[in-house]
Amino acid sequence: MRLAPVFLGSLVRRRAATLLSFAAIVLGVALGMAVQAVNQAALAEFGRGLRTLSGVADLQVVGPRGGFDEALYARLAARPEVAQASPVLEVWTERIGSTDTLHVLGLDLFALGAVTPALWPQPAKLDGQSEREARFAALAENNLFLSAAAQTVLAVQPGDRLRVYAGTQPLELRVAGDLPGAAEDPQLAVMDIAAVQKHFARIGQLTRIDLRLVDGLDAQTARATLAPLLPAGVWLEAPQTAEGQAANLSRAYRVNLTLLAAMALVTGAFLVFSAQALSVVRRHTELAFLRAIGLARHQLFFWLLAEGALVGLLGSVVGVVLGHGLAFGLLKLLGGDLGAGFFAGLSPTLKFDLWASGIYVLLGVGAGVAGAWLPAREAASVAPAQALKASDDSALSQRRGYPGLGLILIVASAPLCVLPPILGLPIGGYLAIFGLLTGSVLWLPMLASGLARVVPLRGPVPVRLAAARLRAAPGMSAVAATGVLASVALVAAMAIMVSSLRDSVDVWLGQILPADLYLRAGRAQSGGVLSEALQVQLTDVSGVARVQFTRHDSLRLAPGQPPVALLARPVSSDGRELPLVGSARAVAEGETAVWISEALYDLRGWRPGDHVRLPLAGSEVQVRVAGIWRDYARQTGSLMLDLADYRRLTGDRSAQDAAIWLAPGADALGVAEALKAAGGSGALEVTVPGEIRARSLRIFDRTFAVTYVLEAAAVIIGLAGVAASFAALAAARRREFGLLRHLGLTRGQIGSLLALEGSLAAGIGIFGGLTVGGAIAWILIEVVNRQSFHWSMDLHVPWVSLLVFAGTLATLASLAAVLAGRQAMREDAVLAVREDW
Repeated sequence: MRLAPVFLGSLVRRRAATLLSFAAIVLGVALGMAVQAVNQAALAEFGRGLRTLSGVADLQVVGPRGGFDEALYARLAARPEVAQASPVLEVWTERIGSTDTLHVLGLDLFALGAVTPALWPQPAKLDGQSEREARFAALAENNLFLSAAAQTVLAVQPGDRLRVYAGTQPLELRVAGDLPGAAEDPQLAVMDIAAVQKHFARIGQLTRIDLRLVDGLDAQTARATLAPLLPAGVWLEAPQTAEGQAANLSRAYRVNLTLLAAMALVTGAFLVFSAQALSVVRRHTELAFLRAIGLARHQLFFWLLAEGALVGLLGSVVGVVLGHGLAFGLLKLLGGDLGAGFFAGLSPTLKFDLWASGIYVLLGVGAGVAGAWLPAREAASVAPAQALKASDDSALSQRRGYPGLGLILIVASAPLCVLPPILGLPIGGYLAIFGLLTGSVLWLPMLASGLARVVPLRGPVPVRLAAARLRAAPGMSAVAATGVLASVALVAAMAIMVSSLRDSVDVWLGQILPADLYLRAGRAQSGGVLSEALQVQLTDVSGVARVQFTRHDSLRLAPGQPPVALLARPVSSDGRELPLVGSARAVAEGETAVWISEALYDLRGWRPGDHVRLPLAGSEVQVRVAGIWRDYARQTGSLMLDLADYRRLTGDRSAQDAAIWLAPGADALGVAEALKAAGGSGALEVTVPGEIRARSLRIFDRTFAVTYVLEAAAVIIGLAGVAASFAALAAARRREFGLLRHLGLTRGQIGSLLALEGSLAAGIGIFGGLTVGGAIAWILIEVVNRQSFHWSMDLHVPWVSLLVFAGTLATLASLAAVLAGRQAMREDAVLAVREDW
């Protein structure tokens, strides 16, 4: 007997339920595939760019963002272990009159060819240029070489003039040629290193040295030999280290987005479970007949699993295709960082990954099989004779679920939350979320039974019938509520987490932006500084009451680890200006206080009161941790020093930013224009805190745009799941409705009955979903976000939004139940009960 048409054909006969399960699996797979494809494309592009910049270097000498003394280059170049050393000075600058930025590499052209030949500049043949000028074009201090992509972005060509900022001063350069070996980088420019040092006031400084070792010498041996020559805060690293650091930085964000996609996939599995459970009930006579004529129990189990697997297979294949299309759109809309800022400036190219696609197809099939497992197991365990005698919904009516297993999973979630991160990821938190969600679904029939005992059997006939139905058959409501619980839990958890983070970020912005105006030296990442003389000018501007300057840098505390941000600004001894976590620790007179972010507390184990050593200005300085502050801007950690201490320890009196308090009655707009005029070149940007706050929150909302889409899809699928469940239940109860019509109930009363049952089923799912969603939100806030991004946040529950959402969902669910049961209500009452005569 050919069984495939019998079982797999049933998916076509119950199209609505099949399409819902299919849609949920498509959604989960598509989102996961899109996140994976975008991140892989960005990492591949980032790695390609790094390989171009590092060339054939075996090791790289790296240090703080502010650079290190170029004397180190001469010492390393003279070592017998080094075959060739290539000094590099990196600066970022901005085109005057636009927001276009350039990544300028100052290179020694005499060392370039042996280490990074891909960066060799190719002079163009320019009109009016002498032979000597053409020969030495790469050494001319006002010549600039742009990649082909950068020329396209900037709309320039060889021979054109390009005006950029050198610090806060305008600088006019000539585009003298291109970079054939690095044509695709849209921000890359190359100049002679001496010219960069001169124009950008970086005389005597380098930011990197690329080393090619002598043949036969391995990098580990060379690192051990050369490391003692390096000043504090300067390290030897393999060129691929930066690629790994970028992958690690973006990994937590990518994995958390993938987790959301996985939750959608789990929702799909629960919808498969709901659809299969109802299908098994409706087909119990058919399945019992197959068993009676010789179909083995294991064969029935296999074919019911095959139904779920087919839904999962089709959904995952479509999801993979849709995911690649979604990835293409995300790359165009948000870039390779999905709005999070990890890979800004890259233009990744999307490629089809067969292995990743195969894994997501298997995950979709697994979701389908997992959802079909329990209904298939229950159907296979029923004796054929018992099933032939039972009514359509008797098995489902008596279904009590697996409360013991559900309780075990829920209880086991608690210890998982205290597990430390594994490879930097909150694996325990992920498992706890899965345990809570699965356990709550398994415990749902018990919740329905408990609710049934407190629902009074009083009131109008439809109310009493609905209450009696819930009391007699809680399993039916539980099955209908499964998809609602999963989708509501997802929406509630994300709403609470996002609301908590957004509210915390908003409060944090208010704490760190107390001034009336904020000024900074350009938008580029480096190069724009406020000299000591300019600082005096800004302080003397009419209408300015007080100015606080800030100096930014980065420190490398250990090899192989990403740099840590260093901020120097005026800080009181008790840190009252900072958003502190906990209390401050008093620092003895003569000691230097440092304030650390939560990331350093987590990653390096520093505690208030600890003495730590920081590499400042090429030497190690002992400081004392005075407290911990909340920093949402820097994931890898940040240090805060008092500006006076920083200047005393480093001798650097420059700054990049200024916080400005206005005198009473001063006009903010007029003072802002006067401050810009003090710079004299238009390089100074002045904003009010409200603009910074609005811009920051826009970035926040863009970062979480994917989650908003996922929440909306989850709600739609959950509602549709209620409709499909009640359509199946109404069809299974057609004789019951016929009998009620014989007893005198009108179609309107049966419609009211269905509406009440839909509201009760949705209410069970909503109550369970909100409860579980709240617990999942706590895990996301206290475990997942803390272990992923190393920041804490204050809990903020959007009560009004959640209550409106719950009420709207219950109303829509009751309407969906009525609409789904209209077919059963239209049947003739005599025909509906004729089978019982």
